[in-house]
Amino acid sequence: MNTKVTVTSAYKDSDHLIILSDSTKISGFSSYLNASELNFLKKAAKQEVNYVVFPNKERLIIVHFLKENGTSSISREDTRLAGNEILSQLSHYKVNSVVLINNRKINRTIDYLEGMVLGNYQFLKYFSEKSDKKNPLTSVKVHSDAASRNEVNEMKAVLEATCKARDFVNEPLSYLTAPQFSKDIQAQGKACGFSVKVFDKKKIQSLKMGGILSVNLGSETPPRFNILEWKPKGAKNKKPIVLVGKGIVYDTGGLSLKPTADSMDFMKCDMGGAATVVGAFIALSKAKLPLHVIGLIPSTDNRPGLNAYVPGDVITMYDGSTVEVLNTDAEGRLVLADALHYAKQYDPELVLDFATLTGSASRAIGKEGICFMGNADQKIKNQIEKSGHAVYERPVHFPMWREYGDQIKSNIADIKNLGGPSAGMITAGKFLEHFTDYPWLHFDVAGSAYIKQADGYRTKEGTGSGVRLMFDFLKNYSA
Repeated sequence: MNTKVTVTSAYKDSDHLIILSDSTKISGFSSYLNASELNFLKKAAKQEVNYVVFPNKERLIIVHFLKENGTSSISREDTRLAGNEILSQLSHYKVNSVVLINNRKINRTIDYLEGMVLGNYQFLKYFSEKSDKKNPLTSVKVHSDAASRNEVNEMKAVLEATCKARDFVNEPLSYLTAPQFSKDIQAQGKACGFSVKVFDKKKIQSLKMGGILSVNLGSETPPRFNILEWKPKGAKNKKPIVLVGKGIVYDTGGLSLKPTADSMDFMKCDMGGAATVVGAFIALSKAKLPLHVIGLIPSTDNRPGLNAYVPGDVITMYDGSTVEVLNTDAEGRLVLADALHYAKQYDPELVLDFATLTGSASRAIGKEGICFMGNADQKIKNQIEKSGHAVYERPVHFPMWREYGDQIKSNIADIKNLGGPSAGMITAGKFLEHFTDYPWLHFDVAGSAYIKQADGYRTKEGTGSGVRLMFDFLKNYSA
């Protein structure tokens, strides 16, 4: 994370300040501004400007007017966008540290902090001249009157987790191979307090995980199967919640080769689901949520080399099912299927999987939301939707009618890995459903995990989509 976040009970005369205020009622500014500045502020408020900047010699003071628009969900999102919006002014004045102060009846300081920090994220690892590109803001202090230390620390955990998920998605295959991804997950586990077990290729072969092994046939780099676990004392759930993430570190499409332009050229992002799971573990362990959670991440790249599997092949999965492969670019569901069957041994309370699975999901709702579906009860689905709107990672529920299952019936095997020309995100979900026998939801983050242009505080390329949604859901679930 590029920005240090702390709590302060006081500020110095030299500290740069951002004061969150209502434009309809201006009061309490006499300790910050002189009479002429107060008069100017009142006039500006009437003109409905977004913010006013007072560049004094000693310090910069910004008064940001925030409005309550419609629902709480929209107002919170507008506040995050406002936090991101102010970054341009801070960069202009080369401000490296600010103090956030609340002067509003409805306190949105935490949301404002979220937008600032996520908008300030940068991935500069591979630039030779990093200092020329680095944003000046390095520290945000939240005044203790605006938010409690617990609130700030919890949000800090979520921000660090989201930024780390972005890092993972932004890493190229030249660094983030499947074995390296496992090493990085282990490093995060050691730093944050969750355990990590890694199965190598020999172990995966002994388990006969045919989905993972088939996808890996075209690669010289061996696959990995990662098992993460957070089990604090006093966990409130007797059965674990299992999070499953698609860890395809690079996807050429295999022998069903993708076109390079506007397709294969950004397929380093195809482990976005795995990044969501790792990010969720970072957040819940740092925040010490009282839940027993297990993570499963099958990981490999998908290449057309060596003895690569081909369209028309029939493979045997970990659960013994046979699958006719019609398209080697529909590989994510094959590795996920092995992980979903592996989850059965835990007798899970709930299983949630995340994957950049289908172009259909992206075409259906774009980057604005997340497609989800599954057999979990309606109460769980409602909680997911509530959390999604709270953090503005909005989930859209899709049906899983039995007719969609007809599209993956095969003439020569139990099922095939490709449905018809329409509703591809649902037929992919029906494929995954075949390997489940527990409460389960599938999240297709293909549209939201990676974006080619910045969208407010969702920075260009990796967004960390799903991490904030999962944390909010798990936090409420534990309560």
